Amino acid sequence: MADVASTLEEPVVPILPALPIAKRHLLSAVVGNALEFYDFTIFAYFASQIGQTFFPSQTTIGSLLPTLATFWVGFLSRPIGGIAIGIYADRSGRKPAMVLSFALMGIGILALALTPSYAAIGIAAPILVVLARLLQGFALGGQVGPSTAFLLEAASPKSRGYYTTFQYSSQGLATLCGGFVGVVLSSLLDASSLQHWGWRVAMALGALVLPFGLIIRRTMPETMERPTESNSVLKLAVPRAAGRVRVVVLGLLMLASATICTYVLNYMTTYATVFLHMRANVSFGATMVFGACNIVFSLVGGAMSDKYGRRPVMIWPRVFLLFAIYPAFVLLSQNRDAVTLLSVTAIIAILSTWSAAASLVNIAEAMPKDMRSGALGTVYAVAIFAFGGSTQYVVTWMIGITGNVLAPAWYLTVATFVGLVAMILAKETAPVRLKEI
Repeated sequence: MADVASTLEEPVVPILPALPIAKRHLLSAVVGNALEFYDFTIFAYFASQIGQTFFPSQTTIGSLLPTLATFWVGFLSRPIGGIAIGIYADRSGRKPAMVLSFALMGIGILALALTPSYAAIGIAAPILVVLARLLQGFALGGQVGPSTAFLLEAASPKSRGYYTTFQYSSQGLATLCGGFVGVVLSSLLDASSLQHWGWRVAMALGALVLPFGLIIRRTMPETMERPTESNSVLKLAVPRAAGRVRVVVLGLLMLASATICTYVLNYMTTYATVFLHMRANVSFGATMVFGACNIVFSLVGGAMSDKYGRRPVMIWPRVFLLFAIYPAFVLLSQNRDAVTLLSVTAIIAILSTWSAAASLVNIAEAMPKDMRSGALGTVYAVAIFAFGGSTQYVVTWMIGITGNVLAPAWYLTVATFVGLVAMILAKETAPVRLKEI
């Protein structure tokens, strides 16, 4: 047991062992996360319409590529937000950090919804869009660390995996809501209305719930145990630095793999509409399927990791995913119908979220508790910036230069393999497995 414990960055102990998380506090965290991720990712679901509004071009890819580049811009500021708001959360508490990030996200989504088109104000339009995306990225980068730390610290050791994976599950809720809004709007509006103002309605809905989100987050309890040293960032220099570097590197690889898969799945709506020439309301159904699978199987993965350990639940679904990706995309490219699109999305989403949920818990548990929010938020934001934010641009570019609609499958297969290797090398952190050794 001593040998195993020495491989961890800090002893795995809950912050509030005697007070299980109240359902209303869990709801506050989950709803707040979902609202923030909805505000950030709704941009991707309407990438085609936004591109024609702010980046007019004579070709579809000509307007889509700068739009996806702008989507990527939102990831540039995520590491900065992860560091700044993460350190704030480690010093002042999880709750004030989550309130701050939510308020900033609300400002960003409102700015996007109200920015006039390129035809109305010229070059100022894309500049304002880029600034709004930078603000959103900063806010969301600072959101993940505090919210994940809150869920981990408020749970008992036996249920830590289940509660922490509400972080991923809440992202699924955001995806499901975004897909539902897309299906409704694309069914009620014609293509011209959807392009000119329909996508603004989707963003405005995110801004309308801002007051509600701020209220529920202010009612949350604090879970942070005050550190004994004033600057938790200096903890990076203390002994066991080599072990912490290992955690960070493996964490980056696991999160990079997971986020590439997430944003390929988020891209399925644009992919099906633009490259497979499917109807918009059918394509948005893929987003809803991904969201529903994420909600369910993130929690399944978290609960199973509490019972069987983090590593088995990380590794085995990822193995099956590795061998499922290419055949699934081949089938979709040949059939191009609603049933195939939704089935392929479901298979990839189930295997990916099942595995990714356990890996997030593993990374969070391996982080020292007095720097957990800042360290986890920074690692997450860097992985998302470097790989997640670029995914949709990269696969669109690959399709453009190769003329092959299977390009997303190639990219996703490589990312899945890299993540699988990192998961195999990761240490076990689940209390149930440590007790057996």
